[in-house]
Amino acid sequence: MERTFREQLFLLVLCLSALKGDSRYIENNDISRDDLYSVFNLDLKREMPEIPEELIYRRSLRCLDMISVEGQFTFTAGRPHLNCATFFMAEPNEVISLEYDHVDIDCRGGDFITVFDGWVMKGEKFPSSQDHPVPLFERYVDYCDSGAVRNNVRSNQNVAMLFFRIHNEGSSFTVTIRKHLNPFPCNVISQSPEGSYTMVIPQQHRNCSFSIVYPVEIEISEFSLGHYNNIRLLPGCAETGDFVQLLGGNSIDSSKLVPITDLCISFTGPTQMKIGCENSVVRMVSSGRFINRVSFSYRLLNSQELQSFKLNSIDDFCFSN
Repeated sequence: MERTFREQLFLLVLCLSALKGDSRYIENNDISRDDLYSVFNLDLKREMPEIPEELIYRRSLRCLDMISVEGQFTFTAGRPHLNCATFFMAEPNEVISLEYDHVDIDCRGGDFITVFDGWVMKGEKFPSSQDHPVPLFERYVDYCDSGAVRNNVRSNQNVAMLFFRIHNEGSSFTVTIRKHLNPFPCNVISQSPEGSYTMVIPQQHRNCSFSIVYPVEIEISEFSLGHYNNIRLLPGCAETGDFVQLLGGNSIDSSKLVPITDLCISFTGPTQMKIGCENSVVRMVSSGRFINRVSFSYRLLNSQELQSFKLNSIDDFCFSN
């Protein structure tokens, strides 16, 4: 299982675009396969050593890195680094804050540090623009543009991203990462290929996605929408304004995934769906008029199940989006 987890993260980050020209947005990157595997060589949850709670965890930041623990992280350039990115991930019920403790870079010389509220890969974004509560341009916070005005940046979901370019040897910056409880988590990327989750939208007009970057079977155990308590025929889920979608594909952007099924009738009792794509998503659309809730569990598909998908040309479906 550990190898599968590492390989899936490799595929996820392989889609990473990095910085090109004068752009402060992610585009393309030249990073070797060995470099990527070295980032995910250890279980993320075991990264934190055994230290007293009153002490903050500190370590150096790599040019390509993934962080799932709280702590203080410092990057010091030993040479020019033009294509660097760090992915931050917390638990589903947490958000992430990043605070600049020290910054010594040459903004006028083309250096920059940018925080993105979510993840960006291959020009695709999680959460999608349809599901995120703020406009896309506000999700990018550039240190050189905002400085002390935005010394502390907080994400709206359990993932965030930092990408940077530094030209001069000896330039450096230090950031502190903290996690905060989110009472009503909306958009989530799962750290694991197996687990369970309950998504609740309490009378808010918003869309929420739970993304699992593995081929999985999803079992929905409870599904409750405020507008329908009895089973009856509906003209179409989209017309109700409140519904749940199961999506699949090989993009992290839910707007580019293929809808597998829509649910808009409340029920209690298990219903299963196998999704043999690299990304499996449970997405809830809420009008804001009701309290909507869906509970589900998910597990990684085994090799026999994946082979069955390939024999039935499911791979074509996954790559068709």
